[in-house]
Amino acid sequence: MLTKFESKSARVKGLAFHPVRPWICASLHNGVIQLWDYRVGTVIDRFEEHDGPVRGVDFHLHEPLIVSGGDDYKIKVWDYKLRRCLFTLLGHLDYIRTVQFHPNATQFPWILSASDDQTLRLWDFQKRTCLSLLTGHNHYVMCAAFHPSEDLIVSASLDQTVRVWDTTGLRKKQMGGSTGLDSPGGMMDTNGMGRPGGNPGGVAGA
Repeated sequence: MLTKFESKSARVKGLAFHPVRPWICASLHNGVIQLWDYRVGTVIDRFEEHDGPVRGVDFHLHEPLIVSGGDDYKIKVWDYKLRRCLFTLLGHLDYIRTVQFHPNATQFPWILSASDDQTLRLWDFQKRTCLSLLTGHNHYVMCAAFHPSEDLIVSASLDQTVRVWDTTGLRKKQMGGSTGLDSPGGMMDTNGMGRPGGNPGGVAGA
């Protein structure tokens, strides 16, 4: 172990490394988001607007932005240079477990979120709107992630499934091609034992 940090105030729910700077973003059970400099082991900033635990955080790859999601059903986008929340995205109906910026968020200004309401959502954070609602899980969606280079999303749920979603149609629509989402026919669905099974779900506009 290289070093150890203690929040001293609440349980830590989520973490993210800054892509360039020696920073860690930590989201806490008391609703606070902390920025740590891991070289010196000190808190360099903190943000407080969530009403309840914050479970997920992520840094934008190029812009001075942080996204957070919490038990207040809210997604917040922060500018850490301006040291304030820019806006809040509403739509989920239960705790938000995971939030992530698209790996190429400069071209595709998307945020992915996963929730206990059994859905995932894709958001355009520039337009501040929900692009798509992904349904099919029948229990809490505990985590989700973008593929680093392909048009894919993976999600995992307490329904004992891992699902892979195809976002090709949404990318084409964003680039001015297709007028709608492609069918998620290539989606993989396995239960907790690794066997195919269950309803493959679908993608619907939101």
